[in-house]
Amino acid sequence: MYEKEEAFYWSNKPELRAKYHGKHIVIVVGVYNDAGTAYHETIKTRPLGSFMIQDIPEDIEDEMHYISPFVGFADA
Repeated sequence: MYEKEEAFYWSNKPELRAKYHGKHIVIVVGVYNDAGTAYHETIKTRPLGSFMIQDIPEDIEDEMHYISPFVGFADA
């Protein structure tokens, strides 16, 4: 479902980590300081299920993966 976004992230990971470590990015949409802001700003212009939020931690060992937000995250 998010093949293009996932491929973009992995092929650009070194550059993204260097530039945006500690931030959250919505691939192709923007860069935000936290997942809640990323979600709330992105749903203003994109429907749920059409984007992926990815955390870029300072330490690679802390890396987590997000998928498009669904029910329950809307209250974040």
